[in-house]
Amino acid sequence: MDDVLDDCKDRMEKAIASLEKDLTKLRTGRASVGLLDGIMVEYYGTMTPLNQLASISIPDSRTIAIQPWDRNVFSGIEKAIMKSDLGLNPVSDGKVIRINIPALTEERRKDLVKMAKKYAEDAKVALRNVRREANDSLKKMKNNKDLTEDEMHKGHEEVQKITDSFVSRVDQILGDKEKEIMEF
Repeated sequence: MDDVLDDCKDRMEKAIASLEKDLTKLRTGRASVGLLDGIMVEYYGTMTPLNQLASISIPDSRTIAIQPWDRNVFSGIEKAIMKSDLGLNPVSDGKVIRINIPALTEERRKDLVKMAKKYAEDAKVALRNVRREANDSLKKMKNNKDLTEDEMHKGHEEVQKITDSFVSRVDQILGDKEKEIMEF
């Protein structure tokens, strides 16, 4: 039974980590290196992650600076950023590509909050799937006579407690992200 509970916790931790990774990609009006995660640049015929082609820094709260290691990739990086759905406009001076993060409109903030809520709901669905699978494992163990009826019910209660704690973590993470998005 301990193995089932440990596996349940591990898989729920992964769901939380996935939620946090998704939320870093939401633009909040502040510069963040995480905004550029997932941007792929064509580099000599191969799609390569941006962070493998350049050093990325945050000189101030509204600017991202990208310094490519190879001068031949400047236009590729600019094109990849413009094609992304982030709505950012890179400006190059030949040495560094700068991205100014514009202030968000009220409407855009509300859209971002909706997206954050969708990510949180997806994470909760993942948590419920893990809970269901853990409960099914406990039932199988009872049917195989590895657990008594009482042990199975205790296991179900423990799985529910674990699930509740992770759901409250999702709500906390979502609340923090909403505050961050709605800040001016």
